Amino acid sequence: MRVDRIDIHHVAMPLIQPWVTAHGHEDAIECILLRIERGGAHGWGESSMLGSPGYSAEFAAGAFELIKRWFAPALIGQEIDSGEALQQGLAHFRDNPFAKAALDMAWWALQSEMTGEPLHRLLGGDRDVVEVGADFGVAPTLDDLLANVGGAVEQRFARIKLKFRPGWDVNMVAAVRGAYPDAVIHIDCNSAYTLSDAAMFKELDQFNLAMIEQPLRHDDLVDHAKLAEQITTPICLDESLNSMARARQAIELGSCGWANIKPGRVGGLTVAKQMHDLFRNARIPCWVGGMLESAVGAHLCTALATLDNFTYAADIFPTSKLYVEDLSDPATVLCESEAGRPAIQAMAQSPQPNAERLAAWTMQHATIEA
Repeated sequence: MRVDRIDIHHVAMPLIQPWVTAHGHEDAIECILLRIERGGAHGWGESSMLGSPGYSAEFAAGAFELIKRWFAPALIGQEIDSGEALQQGLAHFRDNPFAKAALDMAWWALQSEMTGEPLHRLLGGDRDVVEVGADFGVAPTLDDLLANVGGAVEQRFARIKLKFRPGWDVNMVAAVRGAYPDAVIHIDCNSAYTLSDAAMFKELDQFNLAMIEQPLRHDDLVDHAKLAEQITTPICLDESLNSMARARQAIELGSCGWANIKPGRVGGLTVAKQMHDLFRNARIPCWVGGMLESAVGAHLCTALATLDNFTYAADIFPTSKLYVEDLSDPATVLCESEAGRPAIQAMAQSPQPNAERLAAWTMQHATIEA
């Protein structure tokens, strides 16, 4: 298909309450909303790299400029007949997977609209409903956290994810596990530790955690492999898996027992599907991570999560957990899986940004036309 027009929006979506993790404090989620058009058809992509280079080296304002000046002009007017062709068209630009992902995911959404095939079917998904987990950042007090986790347990969420950082660590996990001994729980460290903290991670083995997500440096594979040899709790890689090359190295080194695949972090749905297949062949299970996306991004993540090796409940959030009002319509809402647990329905059609809210929350906008 020939790419005729690309609209780029740098957006800031205000949160109900700040999202606090080991890598920073977010009052609003900054992302790139990107629209690709061919003739009368269009597709929306969303890539949420946040407003500061804390989670990754990329940040929204930088990604906007990069896409406007380099990436979009490289694709405009070109015949792009597959996700692989789009990736090849950007391959001579180094790194910046979040920026590339905005274009890749918009291409897939456009392909879905043009073919009339639901996105999850185009990707090869084998189900229509995806179970989701409940995630909790650093809370004001342990009592607040325990009350929030209790609500998620009552709602029968498939698993609980706890943000974990210095000062909010082993004692926090002990309190949650003591209150909810049968809940499926894992922790997310967001790269806050080093191999010198191995003794602390050994201490966590007693709490029967499903996994420890990204305990060490965001760019590390070797020390994760060393830590995996010293503890019994499986390690899940997140930030370290930002390319197919690093995924292959992680498998070869034995750096992880789980893989968190975020389509934004790896460069889009094309690469995310390839990475899923690579880990499936290596017999390493995966799950889909999220970046607090609007309904547009949640739809893209849900479609990906229908693939068969995504076996752990996804990080896809209902609008009501994050935002007073979603940027896009319809909002992301929960349904029930066959097992009666909270889930997200894979939609036949993509949500669309609400024009009024998009205008109000857009910080920068650019149009690239053939």
